[in-house]
Amino acid sequence: MATLIPEQRGPVPGVTDSAAVCDIAAGIALGGVAGADPRGFEEYVAARGAALVRFARLLTGDVHRAEDLVQDALAKAYLRWSRIRRADNPEVYIRRMLINGSHQWWRRRSNREVPADLTAERPAPGDLGTESAERDTMRRLIGNLPHRQRTVLVLRYYEDLDDAAIAEILNCSPVTVRTHAMRALRRLRNDYTNEAATGSPGSLS
Repeated sequence: MATLIPEQRGPVPGVTDSAAVCDIAAGIALGGVAGADPRGFEEYVAARGAALVRFARLLTGDVHRAEDLVQDALAKAYLRWSRIRRADNPEVYIRRMLINGSHQWWRRRSNREVPADLTAERPAPGDLGTESAERDTMRRLIGNLPHRQRTVLVLRYYEDLDDAAIAEILNCSPVTVRTHAMRALRRLRNDYTNEAATGSPGSLS
């Protein structure tokens, strides 16, 4: 295993086009919700929409659920956009909504089976797709983690945020962030080692 947490700086498969998210933003804005102040809303979504879907997909492991989560979060954010813009913290606010939404989704028993995006078959050693398969395996193992640990790893290693920024989003201390990260990495090492030894994927906990 070359690296425990795979680099994921580029587009996520299935989340390469922000047009759908921009259409969502335009539709929300054109709805003319009373009391809403849309100034800057469409621009924000045009700039950050695809990244928000990517973030939600990493939290849920399901691109379609990710798009639904982002749509719900943006609809709620639109109603409060004037306050969010004045506070100059749309990223913190919307990421927090996505995290809470993904947590609720994972808690439903009907969604406890592994999402389709996280169930790629593992090729035999030496296959050309081994590196890609290892990334898929790691994403699936991250999906097995408790919600808080999974969220910390996504924010730290995929979103490239420091502990202070993660603590602000999760409304906790940087020490708590580091504790979650340490426990998550320890479990990932154990799960990856066990799976490599047995050749069989584990189930969600």
